[in-house]
Amino acid sequence: MPREVITLECTEAKAEGKPASRYLSSRNKKTQTERVEKKKYNKNLKRHTLHREIK
Repeated sequence: MPREVITLECTEAKAEGKPASRYLSSRNKKTQTERVEKKKYNKNLKRHTLHREIK
């Protein structure tokens, strides 16, 4: 099974001193070898921010 579950964490929240929002997503290991980045909603900042894959 090539799909793996990943965790996406907000990149902007820590700089503003607020808690980071996290989302669960999945990716295909064979086609996406680099880390995933998506724009997702952060409820603490009340706006869409860039979320990156964390280990």
